[in-house]
Amino acid sequence: MKREALVSGLDVGSTKTCAVIAEATGDGRTPKARVLGVGMAKSGGVKRGAVRDIEETTDSIVRALRDAERMAGVKVPTVFGGVAAENISWQMETGLASVTGEEIRRQDTERVDEVARAVSLGDGFEPLHSIAQEYKVDNQGGISDPVGMTGMRLEVEMCLIGVHAQAAQNLRRSVKRAGYGVAEFVLEPLAASLAVVTQDEKELGCALVDIGGDSTTVAVFHDGKPRYVGSLPYAGGRITSDLVQGLSVTQADAERIKERWGVAYTPMVNPDEMIELPGTPGQGVRGAKRELVAHIIQERVDEIFGLVLDRLETGGYGGRLPAGVILTGGGAQLAGIVELGREVFAMPVRRGSPERGISGLVDSVQAPRYAVPVGLALYGVQRRVHGDAAGGTGVNRLFGPVKRWLQEFF
Repeated sequence: MKREALVSGLDVGSTKTCAVIAEATGDGRTPKARVLGVGMAKSGGVKRGAVRDIEETTDSIVRALRDAERMAGVKVPTVFGGVAAENISWQMETGLASVTGEEIRRQDTERVDEVARAVSLGDGFEPLHSIAQEYKVDNQGGISDPVGMTGMRLEVEMCLIGVHAQAAQNLRRSVKRAGYGVAEFVLEPLAASLAVVTQDEKELGCALVDIGGDSTTVAVFHDGKPRYVGSLPYAGGRITSDLVQGLSVTQADAERIKERWGVAYTPMVNPDEMIELPGTPGQGVRGAKRELVAHIIQERVDEIFGLVLDRLETGGYGGRLPAGVILTGGGAQLAGIVELGREVFAMPVRRGSPERGISGLVDSVQAPRYAVPVGLALYGVQRRVHGDAAGGTGVNRLFGPVKRWLQEFF
């Protein structure tokens, strides 16, 4: 196996660190990722997407990548790392350039893109991605690729995404201390979309909702492009805390109850079903209705979905997402969460588990919690196949016309 064909996606979250090692297969037109190894480790060194404890974060990275390497039987020198939406800036800029030839050439689009990028992201932020939303030729808009057209005036509407420099630096340092390098950082919801969202869904309009440990990320796609990314400080950790209070159990026991008995939609539970709660020093083993557990969970998930819906409507996407909502992240694994989502959002809702463009140990990653690391590996495969995986300041042309291979995704 060629060393240069190996890629690794690393998702460092607030409750877990996931690593996926894959091999680039296929050809330049249809590159694919053959999953070779998967690793997961508990993590407590990251809060709201930022490293708070470098030692603990480093340790979780070491354990996750070590397990993935052991399963794959290979070592990887670098990783493609995910950046949380809490640590980004998102702004729209316009670039303008004159067309010098008889028709618009690739050099013209590169030049107008550079004009749009030549904008300060503000103190404390470094470039992460730039995404061309649309081009205009002589004031005619709605053009995705103007190459070959005739005109005198070329404009681009560019989305510039920056990452908080300190957050990126601390994550990069944690990866380095674990013994690895960072090939590139990629915004997590964009990476996840590569693994779980179809191109048709992006064209029609959809929302990717990633329910993590201490935050929920919302990404909107429309006309094939990412149009909005935001974050909410409510997620799976709040559900666990509610169970601690409502059932008078420890944090660890509440997490186990949520995983084993948790349901996010009360009508799915038999009202007469009882479950056994762990005993405490002051009392023995207790019983509780499973319906009570479901009610506690549903109340919090309903609140989270309500906040997501508010974001969608405020952004002008209410009723404009025919492809509906795709749920990912560890919280999306709750039974009944799809049914509750359909009731709250009044649109199609499904779970997003990685299955697009992958082979190999597919069954090891077919769960919503692996959307980000698999998406990062898929992104890395694209970079490897096209011989453009150098490290540096980020993926400044991630979705621009120079990177033609990503047009199939965005």
